[in-house]
This record gives sequence, structure tokens and C-alpha cells, in this order.
Amino acid sequence: MAGLIAPALTNALAGWLDHQRALLDAADNTLKAYQADVMGFLAFMSGHHGAQQGLGPVSRISVSDMRSWMAHERGRGVGARSLARQLSAVKTFYRWLAEREGFEPTAVLSTRAPKFQKKLPRPLAEDAASRMIETVELQSLEGWVAARDSAVVTLLYGCGLRISEALGLKGKDAPLPATLRIMGKGDKERIVPVIDAARDAVDVYLKLCPHPQEPGLPLFRGARGGALNPRMIQKVMEKARLQLGLPATATPHAMRHSFATHLLNAGGDLRAIQELLGHASLSTTQAYTAVDTARLMEVYDKAHPRA
Repeated sequence: MAGLIAPALTNALAGWLDHQRALLDAADNTLKAYQADVMGFLAFMSGHHGAQQGLGPVSRISVSDMRSWMAHERGRGVGARSLARQLSAVKTFYRWLAEREGFEPTAVLSTRAPKFQKKLPRPLAEDAASRMIETVELQSLEGWVAARDSAVVTLLYGCGLRISEALGLKGKDAPLPATLRIMGKGDKERIVPVIDAARDAVDVYLKLCPHPQEPGLPLFRGARGGALNPRMIQKVMEKARLQLGLPATATPHAMRHSFATHLLNAGGDLRAIQELLGHASLSTTQAYTAVDTARLMEVYDKAHPRA
């Protein structure tokens, strides 16, 4: 495949992957997938045009070329979800390359991804969520690391935080107050109550943490004192879920799903849960909690009573 792509373009692809690794902290498996997706795309374009692909030919890819590639991928059995992922990788590389080389990327960036049915979130059962927190704490022989990991996962489940939000907390946020002011996606601010279990877990971590807490530094620290990488929490949960026999869907984000679903099952109001999660629309919360349409319409009817 390498012979189908000019050295300058191969070097550009390597530079883009280095950029993803250095600035965005992309995981190795993610980088391998990106490389395979873009290389496959460029190889197709070489065969499609009957010439080696270099910076010049790539800058002249047309809307028709993109349609031909997508038709080829679907023709060889690539599903809509996988093709959407491939297109996303190609667009990201192409946007970076266009900025670097100074050409117009509209033909590629305007290509629409195929539609597919998004998978609904899969929350953990209540007992599984509790066992996950307990098991996460057993994964490290270092007491402060075990307490740190337990505190982070407790925040995800107990407060419905995204992992980026939990790891975005600073030293000034400790000890945790009764409510946290969280800045979520799209700079949408929300107020989140902090349950006692989460506050206690963070207190235990702070007492054991060997790194001094400073107001402007991250609350959760890595082994060398820097900001904790979210991948560390993902890894420790991977180990815990294998020990517990839980599916691969038992991820940090699943703890947030579980928070919402368990609140709803306990009689929580869907609109209040929407606010706690920071969702812009109620329909997003509906999908998040796998709540049925009848329950959603019940909420709508209460908000908009019929005359």
C-alpha cells in the first residue's frame, strides 16, 4: 500500500498522527485505527485515479471522488457506523493537511456521513455500580492511588459527572462543598449536588495524596504529580470489570448513565435529571436513561397540561 502513496504524503500522515498523539493524547489503538482508515482511503484514491497519491492529487479530490470511495466501501460490506468512523478520520486528517498545505478542503469536509442507529447507553445495575467502585479501589497496591481511583469513580456515579469534568476539578474545589458548579459541554454551566459518599471518598484521597494541593492545580494527580490522565481511570475500570464479569460497556461514561437511570428508577423527575446531566434537550436524557416514550409523555403532560 505504501507504494501507492508518495513519500511527501506518507510523511504528512506521520506528522498528523504525531500531532494527534502529542496534543490530543490519543491512545495507541486509536492512532492505529486512524492510520488504517486514512491509508485505506488514500489507497482507494490511487486505484481510482490510476496514479500514485501525493500532496497535489490529494488537494484536488472532488465530491465525485468521495462518493465513489463511499460506494466502494459499502460495496465491500463496510457498515454505516464503520464508514462514518472512517470518514471522520479522513476529514480530521484532511482538515489538518489543508491548513498545513493551504488548499481548499470543502469537497471532503462537506461529505455527509451515512446515517446509522446510535446504540443506546447501557447503565450498570445498582449493585454492579457499587461493586465497581469497591473493586476499582482494589486495583492498586499504593493506598493513595487506590483512594484516588475510587474517589473519581464515585464522583462519576454519585454526581453524574463526565470524566473530563471530574478530572477538571482543582485544588480550590476541596474540600468538596454541598454543590459543585460544573462547566460542561458547550460552556453550559450547571449546579450539581455532592452526595456524602463522594465527599468522603475525596477526603480520604486528599489525606493520603503525597502531592501538595494547590488552588490552581488539578485535584486529582498522576503518579508524578501532574494532572491525572483519563486513560488511567479507563484502565483501572477495565481491570475491575473483567474481575466482576461485567461487559465492555462498563466504562467511566457508563457510571454517568447509571447515575441518571438509577435516579429515574427511584422516582426522580426527568427534567431535574436533565438539568443535573447538563443536557440541552429532554430527548437526549430520554435516550441516556433508556426511559420509555410513555414516561417521557407523562413528563410533557405535567409540564404542558391540557385545557
